[in-house]
Amino acid sequence: MDNTLYIKMRHRVQVEPNAVVKLGQLALLIGEESIEKELAQLSVYKVKKSDRNIIIIDLMKVIALLKKTYPHLDVQTIGPAQTIVEVVYKKKQSSFIAFIAVWFLLFIGAAMAVMNFHEDVSMQQVHQKLFYMLTGIKDKQPLVIQIPYSFGLGLGMILFFNHVFRKRINEEPSPLEVEMFNYQQDLDQYVIMHENKESMKNLDDR
Repeated sequence: MDNTLYIKMRHRVQVEPNAVVKLGQLALLIGEESIEKELAQLSVYKVKKSDRNIIIIDLMKVIALLKKTYPHLDVQTIGPAQTIVEVVYKKKQSSFIAFIAVWFLLFIGAAMAVMNFHEDVSMQQVHQKLFYMLTGIKDKQPLVIQIPYSFGLGLGMILFFNHVFRKRINEEPSPLEVEMFNYQQDLDQYVIMHENKESMKNLDDR
Protein backbone atom coordinates (compact mmCIF):
# COMPACT_ATOMS: atom_id res chain seq x y z
CA MET A 1 0.00 0.00 0.00
CA ASP A 2 1.31 3.48 -0.92
CA ASN A 3 1.52 5.57 2.25
CA THR A 4 2.40 8.81 0.45
CA LEU A 5 0.03 11.74 0.92
CA TYR A 6 0.30 14.94 -1.09
CA ILE A 7 -1.24 17.91 0.67
CA LYS A 8 -1.84 21.45 -0.55
CA MET A 9 -3.20 23.95 1.95
CA ARG A 10 -6.00 26.18 0.70
CA HIS A 11 -5.46 29.91 0.93
CA ARG A 12 -8.74 30.81 2.66
CA VAL A 13 -11.79 28.87 3.83
CA GLN A 14 -15.02 29.96 5.49
CA VAL A 15 -16.70 28.14 8.38
CA GLU A 16 -19.60 28.72 10.71
CA PRO A 17 -19.21 29.58 14.42
CA ASN A 18 -18.43 26.59 16.71
CA ALA A 19 -17.66 24.43 13.68
CA VAL A 20 -15.14 21.59 13.68
CA VAL A 21 -12.64 22.25 10.89
CA LYS A 22 -11.78 19.07 8.97
CA LEU A 23 -8.58 18.44 7.04
CA GLY A 24 -10.59 18.04 3.84
CA GLN A 25 -11.79 21.62 4.26
CA LEU A 26 -8.33 23.03 4.89
CA ALA A 27 -6.39 21.28 2.14
CA LEU A 28 -6.47 19.39 -1.12
CA LEU A 29 -5.40 15.79 -0.56
CA ILE A 30 -4.02 13.25 -3.02
CA GLY A 31 -3.11 9.76 -1.93
CA GLU A 32 -4.32 6.19 -1.69
CA GLU A 33 -8.12 6.37 -1.93
CA SER A 34 -8.96 4.79 1.42
CA ILE A 35 -6.40 6.90 3.30
CA GLU A 36 -7.45 10.06 1.47
CA LYS A 37 -11.12 9.67 2.43
CA GLU A 38 -10.25 8.88 6.04
CA LEU A 39 -7.88 11.83 6.39
CA ALA A 40 -10.38 14.22 4.83
CA GLN A 41 -12.59 13.67 7.91
CA LEU A 42 -9.74 14.22 10.38
CA SER A 43 -10.61 16.99 12.85
CA VAL A 44 -7.93 19.68 12.93
CA TYR A 45 -9.48 22.52 14.92
CA LYS A 46 -12.60 23.40 16.92
CA VAL A 47 -13.73 27.00 16.50
CA LYS A 48 -14.16 28.80 19.83
CA LYS A 49 -15.90 32.06 20.69
CA SER A 50 -12.56 33.58 21.69
CA ASP A 51 -11.25 33.06 18.13
CA ARG A 52 -13.45 35.90 16.87
CA ASN A 53 -13.49 35.86 13.05
CA ILE A 54 -9.95 34.95 11.90
CA ILE A 55 -7.96 31.77 12.62
CA ILE A 56 -4.60 30.79 11.10
CA ILE A 57 -3.94 27.07 10.66
CA ASP A 58 -0.24 26.44 10.10
CA LEU A 59 0.97 23.57 7.92
CA MET A 60 3.40 22.43 10.62
CA LYS A 61 0.51 21.82 13.02
CA VAL A 62 -1.24 19.77 10.36
CA ILE A 63 1.88 17.69 9.71
CA ALA A 64 2.37 17.16 13.44
CA LEU A 65 -1.23 15.94 13.75
CA LEU A 66 -0.82 13.61 10.77
CA LYS A 67 2.42 12.16 12.13
CA LYS A 68 0.83 11.63 15.53
CA THR A 69 -2.22 9.91 14.07
CA TYR A 70 -0.47 8.06 11.22
CA PRO A 71 3.23 7.66 12.13
CA HIS A 72 4.15 5.78 8.93
CA LEU A 73 2.52 8.26 6.58
CA ASP A 74 4.86 9.98 4.10
CA VAL A 75 3.57 13.58 3.86
CA GLN A 76 4.58 15.62 0.81
CA THR A 77 3.56 19.29 0.93
CA ILE A 78 2.81 21.66 -1.95
CA GLY A 79 1.77 25.30 -1.97
CA PRO A 80 1.14 27.75 0.91
CA ALA A 81 2.20 27.08 4.49
CA GLN A 82 -0.92 28.52 6.15
CA THR A 83 -4.65 28.57 5.68
CA ILE A 84 -6.79 31.51 6.77
CA VAL A 85 -10.00 30.27 8.37
CA GLU A 86 -12.68 32.95 8.33
CA VAL A 87 -15.53 32.48 10.78
CA VAL A 88 -18.67 33.81 9.08
CA TYR A 89 -21.32 35.13 11.43
CA LYS A 90 -24.87 35.82 10.36
CA LYS A 91 -25.23 39.44 9.33
CA LYS A 92 -28.23 41.50 10.21
CA GLN A 93 -30.14 42.30 7.06
CA SER A 94 -30.08 46.03 6.43
CA SER A 95 -33.38 47.83 6.00
CA PHE A 96 -34.53 49.23 2.68
CA ILE A 97 -34.45 52.75 4.13
CA ALA A 98 -30.79 52.34 5.12
CA PHE A 99 -29.99 51.03 1.63
CA ILE A 100 -31.65 54.05 -0.01
CA ALA A 101 -29.87 56.44 2.38
CA VAL A 102 -26.44 54.95 1.61
CA TRP A 103 -27.17 54.88 -2.13
CA PHE A 104 -28.27 58.54 -2.02
CA LEU A 105 -25.12 59.62 -0.13
CA LEU A 106 -22.86 57.77 -2.58
CA PHE A 107 -24.71 59.23 -5.55
CA ILE A 108 -24.43 62.80 -4.21
CA GLY A 109 -20.77 62.27 -3.25
CA ALA A 110 -19.87 60.94 -6.71
CA ALA A 111 -21.74 63.79 -8.41
CA MET A 112 -19.96 66.38 -6.25
CA ALA A 113 -16.58 64.81 -7.01
CA VAL A 114 -17.21 64.94 -10.77
CA MET A 115 -18.50 68.52 -10.65
CA ASN A 116 -15.61 69.72 -8.49
CA PHE A 117 -13.13 68.08 -10.87
CA HIS A 118 -14.76 69.82 -13.85
CA GLU A 119 -14.69 73.12 -12.01
CA ASP A 120 -10.99 72.70 -11.12
CA VAL A 121 -9.98 72.04 -14.75
CA SER A 122 -12.42 74.67 -16.16
CA MET A 123 -14.21 72.09 -18.29
CA GLN A 124 -16.91 74.55 -19.38
CA GLN A 125 -14.30 76.92 -20.79
CA VAL A 126 -12.63 74.01 -22.54
CA HIS A 127 -15.94 73.10 -24.22
CA GLN A 128 -16.52 76.71 -25.20
CA LYS A 129 -13.06 77.02 -26.76
CA LEU A 130 -13.39 73.67 -28.50
CA PHE A 131 -16.79 74.66 -29.93
CA TYR A 132 -15.33 78.00 -31.13
CA MET A 133 -12.39 76.21 -32.78
CA LEU A 134 -14.74 73.84 -34.64
CA THR A 135 -17.50 76.28 -35.63
CA GLY A 136 -16.10 79.79 -35.26
CA ILE A 137 -19.13 80.67 -33.10
CA LYS A 138 -18.90 81.76 -29.48
CA ASP A 139 -21.47 79.98 -27.30
CA LYS A 140 -21.57 80.02 -23.49
CA GLN A 141 -23.43 76.69 -23.45
CA PRO A 142 -22.21 74.51 -26.34
CA LEU A 143 -24.75 71.72 -25.77
CA VAL A 144 -23.69 69.93 -28.94
CA ILE A 145 -20.43 69.11 -27.09
CA GLN A 146 -21.64 69.01 -23.49
CA ILE A 147 -24.47 66.51 -24.01
CA PRO A 148 -22.38 63.85 -25.84
CA TYR A 149 -19.61 64.44 -23.30
CA SER A 150 -22.04 63.72 -20.44
CA PHE A 151 -23.18 60.46 -22.03
CA GLY A 152 -19.58 59.56 -22.84
CA LEU A 153 -18.56 60.16 -19.23
CA GLY A 154 -21.15 57.64 -18.01
CA LEU A 155 -20.23 55.13 -20.72
CA GLY A 156 -16.56 55.52 -19.86
CA MET A 157 -17.26 54.71 -16.21
CA ILE A 158 -19.15 51.56 -17.24
CA LEU A 159 -16.26 50.43 -19.45
CA PHE A 160 -13.73 51.31 -16.72
CA PHE A 161 -15.47 49.25 -14.03
CA ASN A 162 -16.38 46.53 -16.58
CA HIS A 163 -19.88 46.08 -15.15
CA VAL A 164 -23.44 46.97 -16.07
CA PHE A 165 -25.16 46.54 -12.71
CA ARG A 166 -24.19 42.94 -11.81
CA LYS A 167 -23.40 41.82 -15.36
CA ARG A 168 -19.74 41.73 -16.38
CA ILE A 169 -18.98 43.04 -19.88
CA ASN A 170 -16.01 40.71 -20.42
CA GLU A 171 -13.78 38.41 -18.39
CA GLU A 172 -11.00 40.96 -17.98
CA PRO A 173 -10.89 42.31 -14.39
CA SER A 174 -11.46 46.01 -13.92
CA PRO A 175 -8.75 48.23 -12.34
CA LEU A 176 -10.89 48.43 -9.22
CA GLU A 177 -11.05 44.62 -8.96
CA VAL A 178 -7.27 44.40 -9.41
CA GLU A 179 -6.72 46.95 -6.64
CA MET A 180 -9.18 45.12 -4.37
CA PHE A 181 -7.32 41.86 -5.08
CA ASN A 182 -3.97 43.45 -4.21
CA TYR A 183 -5.47 44.92 -1.05
CA GLN A 184 -6.87 41.52 -0.04
CA GLN A 185 -3.47 39.89 -0.66
CA ASP A 186 -1.72 42.46 1.53
CA LEU A 187 -4.41 42.09 4.19
CA ASP A 188 -4.10 38.29 4.19
CA GLN A 189 -0.30 38.54 4.48
CA TYR A 190 -0.67 40.92 7.42
CA VAL A 191 -3.16 38.60 9.13
CA ILE A 192 -0.90 35.59 8.61
CA MET A 193 2.11 37.37 10.10
CA HIS A 194 0.27 38.83 13.11
CA GLU A 195 -2.25 36.10 13.91
CA ASN A 196 0.11 33.15 13.49
CA LYS A 197 1.88 32.98 16.86
CA GLU A 198 4.29 30.34 15.58
CA SER A 199 5.81 32.83 13.12
CA MET A 200 6.77 35.23 15.94
CA LYS A 201 8.96 33.66 18.61
CA ASN A 202 10.53 35.73 21.35
CA LEU A 203 14.28 35.01 21.61
CA ASP A 204 13.95 35.08 25.39
CA ASP A 205 11.53 32.15 25.28
CA ARG A 206 13.42 28.95 25.98
